[in-house]
Amino acid sequence: MPLKAFRGPKVWLWRWRRNPLKRRADVVEAWVVLGAWLLTVLAGVAAGLAADESVESGLARERTDWRPVVAHVVERVPGSSSMHSHAPSGERVWARVRWTVPDGSAHTGQVRVVPGSRRGAPVTVWTDPQGRLVGRPTSASEATFRGVLIGCLVGVSAAAVPFAGGLALRGRLERRRMRAWDTEWARLGPQWGRMV
Repeated sequence: MPLKAFRGPKVWLWRWRRNPLKRRADVVEAWVVLGAWLLTVLAGVAAGLAADESVESGLARERTDWRPVVAHVVERVPGSSSMHSHAPSGERVWARVRWTVPDGSAHTGQVRVVPGSRRGAPVTVWTDPQGRLVGRPTSASEATFRGVLIGCLVGVSAAAVPFAGGLALRGRLERRRMRAWDTEWARLGPQWGRMV
């Protein structure tokens, strides 16, 4: 016979219904469970949306501020230009390049270039407003994907805090209730046999 036949049908929101057997501990536990679920949902959604907005606005700022600049290879790069036909597509090596920013100051840095590049060969690099080397900025679709991914991770992490706190508090209330039942049973159990 299934276990459900012994337990009876599941009653939703039973802790909120009037019942002469309901104790104060049941009501407190009901409020703890409700509060924990509300805090879990609100904290997760709020933190996730805030993280998504922060990531997307930061990446949009990068797309606005970062600019491509033509740099030139400072010295001949090891390898030969005939190597391209034998090299896997997209193979690059590190080389020192120099570029000039709008205020006229020259900057140097390391970027990946095609093997065998000659001295003075032009290379496109990305720079920030101060003229420092940066990576290529993310596209709008990449920024949206990254924002959603980070927002989900942050939301789940933030939601875990009130969820775990609610579980811990509910477990504590459960242990307290069991101790109260043990105390009541120790007091009333011996009288039970006399009444029968």
